[in-house]
Amino acid sequence: MHAGAKADKFAYADLLRRTQTPQEEKLWEFLKVKPHGFKFRRQHPFNDYILDFYCHQAKFVIELDGKQHKSNLEYDNDRTSILESYGLKVIRFDNQEIDNNFSKITEKLIKILKGVDNFPSL
Repeated sequence: MHAGAKADKFAYADLLRRTQTPQEEKLWEFLKVKPHGFKFRRQHPFNDYILDFYCHQAKFVIELDGKQHKSNLEYDNDRTSILESYGLKVIRFDNQEIDNNFSKITEKLIKILKGVDNFPSL
């Protein structure tokens, strides 16, 4: 599901895949082995956005937020609302959480994928 993403989004997503942050790399190492059979895509074009990680089967988006997101809270909230209007579930983690609480994040994601836990935060 790309929801009408334009060609420039696909090209930019390709660039982002080649220039991942250390936190994106760390989470991708966990997600790329298909936890509990769920396949994730990284830097997935969707509408006017590029989703950090997306699982089509679960309609599940994982967004990692760096320092720049602290000043863009309204944009991030609007973006989340738009994604949710497509029936997607969105969870956000900031980079510090990836660096400092990675095992808790992976536990949370596994519980969500198993349907044991709900959104949104740790």
